[in-house]
Amino acid sequence: MGSGVALFDFDNDGDLDLYFVNGGDLPGMTSSIPPTNRFYRNDGGTFVDITDAASVGDTHYGLGCCVGDYNNDGFTDLYVTNYGPNVLYRNNGDGTFTDVADAAGVDGDQFSSGCAFVDVDADGYLDLYVVNYVQFDPDTNPECTRQGIRTYCTPEAFPGAADVFYRNNGDGTFTDVSEKIGVGTASGKGLGVVCGDVDNDGDVDIFVANDTTPNFLYLNRRNGVEMTEDALFAGVALSEEGRAYSGMGANLGDFDNDGYLDIVITNFQDQTNSLYHNAQSGFFTEMSFAKGIGERSLPYLAWGVDFIDVNNDGWLDLFIANGHLDDNIAEIDPIGTYAQPNQLFLNHRGIRFSENPDAAIAQQRVSRGTAFGDIDNDGDIDIVISNLKHAPTVLRNDGGNTSQWLTVKLIGTHCNRDAIGVRVTVVSRGLTQMREVKSGSGYLSQNDLRLHFGLADATRIDTLTVQWLCGNVQTLQNVETNQVLIISEN
Repeated sequence: MGSGVALFDFDNDGDLDLYFVNGGDLPGMTSSIPPTNRFYRNDGGTFVDITDAASVGDTHYGLGCCVGDYNNDGFTDLYVTNYGPNVLYRNNGDGTFTDVADAAGVDGDQFSSGCAFVDVDADGYLDLYVVNYVQFDPDTNPECTRQGIRTYCTPEAFPGAADVFYRNNGDGTFTDVSEKIGVGTASGKGLGVVCGDVDNDGDVDIFVANDTTPNFLYLNRRNGVEMTEDALFAGVALSEEGRAYSGMGANLGDFDNDGYLDIVITNFQDQTNSLYHNAQSGFFTEMSFAKGIGERSLPYLAWGVDFIDVNNDGWLDLFIANGHLDDNIAEIDPIGTYAQPNQLFLNHRGIRFSENPDAAIAQQRVSRGTAFGDIDNDGDIDIVISNLKHAPTVLRNDGGNTSQWLTVKLIGTHCNRDAIGVRVTVVSRGLTQMREVKSGSGYLSQNDLRLHFGLADATRIDTLTVQWLCGNVQTLQNVETNQVLIISEN
């Protein structure tokens, strides 16, 4: 299937380090040189492989990753999902990690895909949502064909699996409370998961993109005591024509700057990618064709996705990573290709998107996970892409910082240390923008936890408001642009 990638600052030196998940051997299979996940430290423009030194070279059949400081010690931790036992790498703060998944009670033993740290009860400790894909046994894997040609089996060939929600006990351990709070009752075939306050009620909700089954939208009720699955009512469970699409990746972002988070989902070839506009009343409207991304997504099989402001004009653009599932698709589909171009859609003030034909972005690759962040700290968003059967792609943004910008790093004291779930609103020259700190993103990947704002030609920010998840609100006025601003709670 393909795996994810993470950008995060593991050593608190101010720049983003890079973790790639690789697909190791399935149970019963043995490679002469087992693939391992790889970890690279950012040394100010170049990356150094520190996998062995950091002890994060997991060799399981890896899929996804997410980060969050679950023990609030000031060092961001790393969770990796696998077919088989998952891994929780506790950051020791000395350049090394220790796998504590078993002791913490979050090792699992399923076909896990996406993950996200999230504080649903706002107690200051990060809980953990783990997506499980299907019930799969390599010993009984059926043989599937199209037009008499062997292909990968679709998810319809396998029973779905229930996701798991782990409550953080605050002592380094977690408890599975899935059924208790209402997220373990339905079996999906999930891949991407993303968390954010979609109904603007002050707590964090959870969205899961399911592959050939209806999507999940868990709305947070009673401060994390209960989660209500509301996707069908909200209009995000199915496509516009009422079909369950092949959801791969998902993300949240306010693309029209109206103060409400919208949803984007990547889907299979010949299915349009889904763009759900938040109608502010508990409902969403599918607008992929109306906003200009629908028709251009039909030829491609899409995976990683996010809303990012690549040109710092104050409006979130849309990046989508593409690549087919079947390496022999050309034998089945005369116009199908295994490698496909990635896509960047520029946002025209929330009215419509138009595709940017940049040659570097549109290179033919079999792309999967994507991670976004300012790798060189120059004020614009760079892109890292994991590719199948090819080296990863690093797209350095060399033009976005011609406009003004602001990067915000939040440090929680009462709230969780990494400020995951916290919302920041910026007002400059009449334009209001909102971002939230997210763990887990797109297709099985992790973005920079810092928040980036493009400010066009504004030379100062009128007001910056931080809505901490624990209820505190901080407001700054007359803030300078073109800086990395560090804000500690209170």
